[in-house]
Amino acid sequence: MESLVVPVLILLAVVAGVILAYRAARKRKAERGATQSLPAATPQELARAAAERLSEDEHRRLYALIAQGQAMAAVKLYYEITGEGLRASRDAVGALAAHPQPYRSPEPTQPPEEAEDEPQRFPYRYRAIASKGDVTREVSSNMLNDEIYGRIRTLARSGDTEAAVNALTRHSDISPKQAREFIELLDD
Repeated sequence: MESLVVPVLILLAVVAGVILAYRAARKRKAERGATQSLPAATPQELARAAAERLSEDEHRRLYALIAQGQAMAAVKLYYEITGEGLRASRDAVGALAAHPQPYRSPEPTQPPEEAEDEPQRFPYRYRAIASKGDVTREVSSNMLNDEIYGRIRTLARSGDTEAAVNALTRHSDISPKQAREFIELLDD
């Protein structure tokens, strides 16, 4: 019986090795399948995306390391900055070295502009009166309020007559000629 113990142990070791190898091969195949289903980014796209993740100082330091030929230090710096994996950091630094990217500051978010289509209508009619000497003009509209009229008055007083005329005609039902006559009375 002693003579069978050694061959049985060898057989068990071989079976365990085959099972482990089979599982590892399945795992590798599954990982390859998952990465192949994702669209592969070109090196230029990878470099652009990597550069966008860096601040101006980080960008400068990373390219200084690349220029000095310190690839490992550059990978380590990128890894520390972004927190991505080592392989992703290596790929990003390689793409940045192969396809240098200038630093681009983040685009400032633009506040939404007021809709130029239709001015807001208020539940009341606003009455604006301008007079100079014997001449008096009146504009009455439910698209005017103190704020809008204040902007029109400021435009007129600063000398931007056309902008004031356009704003007044947009926020009332008067003609450009009538608006121009009204604005002329505001010019002081």
